[in-house]
Amino acid sequence: MCLAVPHRVVKIMDENRALVSTGGVELEVRTDLIEDLQVGDVVLVHAGFVIEKYNEDEGKELESLWEEVMQFASGR
Repeated sequence: MCLAVPHRVVKIMDENRALVSTGGVELEVRTDLIEDLQVGDVVLVHAGFVIEKYNEDEGKELESLWEEVMQFASGR
């Protein structure tokens, strides 16, 4: 099974790399497939690549849904 996980952009490293975070874990990802990323953007990451960028409202909803999934998965 493959998952794409929502992250928030923490730092733009160069034109093809960014540092993103979710659940307190930071990850360096490739940004070749998405244009105009900004610090604070909510993005979907799959296999080390940003594959989609969301507006702020969509991003907050996606983060909330992901938190619910993680709570369910951990049995809380």
